[in-house]
This record gives sequence, C-alpha cells and structure tokens, in this order.
Amino acid sequence: MITVEEALDILSAHVQDFGTEVIGLDHAVGRVLREEIRADRDFPPYNRVTMDGIAIHYESFKNGRRSFAIEGMAAAGDPQRTLQEGSACLEVMTGAIMPTVADTVVRYEDVSIENGHATITTDTINMQQNIHFKGEDRKEGAVVIGEGKSLYAPEIGVCATVGKKKVRVSRLPRTLIISTGDELVEIDKHPLPHQIRRSNVYQLKTLLQDQNIPVEADHLNDDYEQIVKTLDSHIGKYDVILLSGGISKGKFDFIPKALEELGVEKLFHRIKQRPGKPFWFGKHAGGCHIFALPGNPISSFLCTQRYFNHWLDLSLQKKNTSTPLARLTQDVTFQPDLTYFLQVRLYHDTDGHINAEPVKGHGSGDLANLVDADAFIELPRGRNVFTRGEVFPFYAFR
Repeated sequence: MITVEEALDILSAHVQDFGTEVIGLDHAVGRVLREEIRADRDFPPYNRVTMDGIAIHYESFKNGRRSFAIEGMAAAGDPQRTLQEGSACLEVMTGAIMPTVADTVVRYEDVSIENGHATITTDTINMQQNIHFKGEDRKEGAVVIGEGKSLYAPEIGVCATVGKKKVRVSRLPRTLIISTGDELVEIDKHPLPHQIRRSNVYQLKTLLQDQNIPVEADHLNDDYEQIVKTLDSHIGKYDVILLSGGISKGKFDFIPKALEELGVEKLFHRIKQRPGKPFWFGKHAGGCHIFALPGNPISSFLCTQRYFNHWLDLSLQKKNTSTPLARLTQDVTFQPDLTYFLQVRLYHDTDGHINAEPVKGHGSGDLANLVDADAFIELPRGRNVFTRGEVFPFYAFR
C-alpha cells in the first residue's frame, strides 16, 4: 500500500499525450490550447476614444479657451478624421479612432453644447485623457495566450479578435467507463431486494463530460471468462478505461487478475487513504491506461476527482493549475493513519475566506450524502486531530 503522494508521483510519471487536433472556435470552450495565440496587430490597433464627448487640441484649453466650434463627428467605424482648427473640436464616440491634431477627449458630462459650440464646464482636464493608445495592451506579434491555457470566454474573445477561426488543442482521450457486479441493474429497472441500480457509471460519466470528454459505457457481470474476453476487446480501442468495482479482496473481485492476464502492467494497487483505499492503476503496452476504481460510489467519485483529473490535466498539458485551500469550521478527529478525504460544504465568510464545513455521512456507500457537499478536503495522514481554523487543500465538484 502506498501513500497519496507516491500515487500522484506514479501517475505523473505515466501521463499520455493524446496528440492534437484543430477545431472551430465555436467548439473550443474548455479545451486546452496547444499553440501560442499572437496579436496579429497592435492592441488596440489605433488610438481609441474611450468616452463619448469632444476631441480638442489641449494647447487651446491650456491657453484659456473654453468654447469650441464643432467641426463634425467621428463615430466608431468611421475613417480617421482630422481636426482642422485648434480652436475647434470634433464630437467623438467611444471606440472611434482619435482624430489627428486633437490630443484630448472631454466627456459629454463636462461639456455644454449649444448653437454648434461645445463649452467645457470644468477646469479639471488633463492632456491625453480618455484615450486608449495604439499598442498599449499588446504589440503586434506578442503572445496573448500561451500554450497550455484552457479556453474560456476571455480566451475565445481574444482568439476572435486576432482572427483565429480555428485553434489547435489537445485531443481528448477515447474513454470507456465499465461498471461491474451481478447486483447492478439499469436505472429504468425496478431492483429486487438484493439489487441496486447502476449509478456509478452515470455519476462518473457526468464528471468526465464536464471536461468535454466523450464517454462510452459498458457493464461486466461477475464472470471471470466474460471479464477477460470483454476487456481484451476494449483495451485496443480506447486510450483510457475506468472500471468501477471488482478490485478489493472479495472472492468475486476478478478485475486485478483479469488485467494481469491481459498484460496490463500494475503500477499501484491500494492507497493509504479513506475513502478509496483499493484504487488500482495500470498501463497496457498498447497505450491504454486503466483506472480501476472501488465500487463504493463515494470512493469511485473521490478517486476520479483526485487522481484521474490530476493525470488528465498533465496528459492534456494543461498549465497553471493550482489547488485551492479552505479553512475548517470545526475540529475533526480521525484515528486511522490514512489520508482522509472529508466531504465538506463550502462558503465564503465576510473576510473573503473559503470555509469548509464538514458534512457527516455514513461511509463510502452513502451516495446521497454527496448532494449536501460541495468538495472533498484533504486531511494528511500522520496526525489524528485537525483543528478549527486550519487550512487544507480541497477538490470541488460543483
């Protein structure tokens, strides 16, 4: 049995690059960028008016002029205008190109307009105010979005601005989730007293689909020959297989033996943690990675959150990932020498701290308890008491 840290090191040493693909910008939300996005011209591309008002030559105002004849108007989208007379002004709209000769914009709130003249009603005017200067944000050729960045609304907006209709991103893994066990029936069936509905697949499938991963599903009964035959047919077709159940020490826990028979290298089995101790991870020579998760719903959910997501981020070459911290709201006692992933409800206090309130349940089979929680907080092994106010990493699933 290994520690959480050792498991993470092994996962990090066995990441897989699934390659890249070019997709349309409309379908790129949440994907990991695999190219640099550079400015195709200066940002902004011209001296840009930032307030509706009038454009003047500041020297005239400095010399005491307060009333300016209006020569015309410059709107956003108009070609650049030129201020013909230093004693005059042009009305300008937000987003317009700053007229030549003019060098200062006075907002309408500080101007009175009457009979074709604009009179400035304040003495607080600074030269070059209300102008967003060409190249002030980024120069042409500068990297605006680095490789490894996840694409969300701001990044999509930047890609559109530089004319990137298509982007190169990390290809997502071909993924299969398999439930195991004779006790499972489909969710549209009425279970007999000795049966339960097949919920883990739907729970894990949703987790992965939140990351845009296309997922297929299958089920295995507790029949060793069937398990070997079915897994053999799947291993060559998928980049990743997640199995739920069949990996502990029961007489019908056939998965580890079946994977060994199929030539899957076991990289670890069992972690010093609760929940999820029986977790198994391995790799087939053909490239398929196997995550064999405990059958208990809390355990499989936690292992996917903590370990599969970590491995996936590294495999997709996602950068700048960090783990947030939360503060315990009450003392927690945990006697076993295991890392404890405690279900918590998250909230912010008036000082802006993220607080983690423990949500008590009835063990790793208490699936309904997840409905009341927002995250798992990770309490390290080697101690028994965790006091109110201490800060620990958490893994949110909302």
